[in-house]
Amino acid sequence: MAEHIVSILDITPVTHDVKRFTLQKPAGYTFVPGQATDVAINLPGWEDQLRPFTFTALNEWDTLEFTIKIYDDHPHPSVTHQLGQLKPGNSLILHDVWGAIQYKGEGVFIAGGAGITPFIAIFRQLHKEGRLGNNKLIFSNKTRADIILEPEFRAMLGKNFINTLTDEAFPGYDHHYVDEVYLRDKVKDYRQHFYICGPDAMVAALQPIIRKLGGESVIVEL
Repeated sequence: MAEHIVSILDITPVTHDVKRFTLQKPAGYTFVPGQATDVAINLPGWEDQLRPFTFTALNEWDTLEFTIKIYDDHPHPSVTHQLGQLKPGNSLILHDVWGAIQYKGEGVFIAGGAGITPFIAIFRQLHKEGRLGNNKLIFSNKTRADIILEPEFRAMLGKNFINTLTDEAFPGYDHHYVDEVYLRDKVKDYRQHFYICGPDAMVAALQPIIRKLGGESVIVEL
């Protein structure tokens, strides 16, 4: 398994608990939007603590980017907590690129919280190529403050960017879990691609619902 040690060039807050990490890009390192790699922190005691993160940059950029939710409430120091302590000049260890979600065609994207990250580069690439079409994004978060890259998604998708908040009622945002009732209201055509990424319980609950509503023609990408 190839390893690449890359310096952190910049760290920028995205939300109250999400940060954007901009990194050096190794020569010849390529990926497809939606793909991921295993990442470790290049500090003593952390080098073998690998975690998967999705690239949120585009492959043509000169730098790499990860958009990472920082978990500071775990009982033991976590990798993301340690990432949250890093500064530009620190370095990470990247490994081989691997599968994750890849774009198969126009459809409905459903994301829960940090599950949006595999979709960021996909939508950026489609936007750059003028191929957003009628792709729709349903984004579920606990509160408005948790929404990752809201201005960018609004600019790209317009009315096809649908936000629902589960723990907060806020004017202009839906206040509902993504369940069968909600999907029936928001999606009329189920004979298209469906892309789902979010907490395990959310994904497990939505798969049978979408298959029920759409039959055999529905593709669920995990």
